[in-house]
Amino acid sequence: MTDSPEKPEKPEKPQNPEKDGKDGHTGQTGQPEPDVIRAIPVRHYGRWVAAAVVIALLGLLVNAFASANVHYGAIPDYLFDSSVVSGLGKTVLISLLAMLLGLVLGIVLAVMRLSKNPVTSSVSWLYIWFFRGTPVYVQLLLWFNLALIFPEINLGPIYRDYMSSFMTPFMAALLGLGLNEAAYMSEIVRAGIQSVDEGQTEAAHALGMSQGRTLRRIVLPQAMRVIVPPTGNEFINMLKTSSLAASAAQYLELLRSTSDIGQTTGATVEMLFLAATWYLILTSVFSVGQFYLERYYARGSLRSLPLTPWQKIRTNLAGLGNRSKGGVSA
Repeated sequence: MTDSPEKPEKPEKPQNPEKDGKDGHTGQTGQPEPDVIRAIPVRHYGRWVAAAVVIALLGLLVNAFASANVHYGAIPDYLFDSSVVSGLGKTVLISLLAMLLGLVLGIVLAVMRLSKNPVTSSVSWLYIWFFRGTPVYVQLLLWFNLALIFPEINLGPIYRDYMSSFMTPFMAALLGLGLNEAAYMSEIVRAGIQSVDEGQTEAAHALGMSQGRTLRRIVLPQAMRVIVPPTGNEFINMLKTSSLAASAAQYLELLRSTSDIGQTTGATVEMLFLAATWYLILTSVFSVGQFYLERYYARGSLRSLPLTPWQKIRTNLAGLGNRSKGGVSA
């Protein structure tokens, strides 16, 4: 007789089959399941040190102004004074009109600069060269004192008068600020026009559109995405540059109004702080308008629009809420 072959031994069953896949961390295939990864943010101790140094410096600055001989109560007392409000309105008015003049003339100069006509291109270049190369304060002084070399202004049948009557402080401030701004706006507009692909112009001409209509309907609307941001910055700068018209052209804007109050009351520094407060309010308001204007013209070029200030606040608050839970699970 031959011996029968031995039967293979059966594998031993686990002692606690109920815990399979639970306490033993094994799945259906018998492989151990990975543990839950808990991500812990990296500690940036240098940031805490930098924040402490900045807070300490700010504290020293606040303490210096708090202990200074400044009567801060005079600032809210004259915040809405009639002369201050009048100067504030004149500041906004001269800034808007000068910016409008600079924008319209800047577009004309940009088109002239890009023209193939050598005469118009050269005249535009000379204009930009002169007004960008001389300080705006000097230009304001020249316009205000123009009556010293030209006793009268004679435009033929259109207008004729004495230069001293025509060149008022308002007119000197408007021409000085507006014509200077036109030189800068022309370069901004020229950069915006050149940012549009030339194929857009060629396609418009192939459809039979004229040069002027192509510029108005095709090129400028697309160039606004590039033109708007620096234009907003130029307008905010115009609000502050208008203060030069107070001393150069005797224009009664915000700084001149607050300075007059400071001389009569003796609160010179306090009124300068008041003027700075109103300038900060104006720039903040127009900065918000600039943001939404840029967001409007960015609709066709960005896949996702930038978050509004309120959306940023909600996103930051949500992020702080997630961090307070002790990390993010992966």
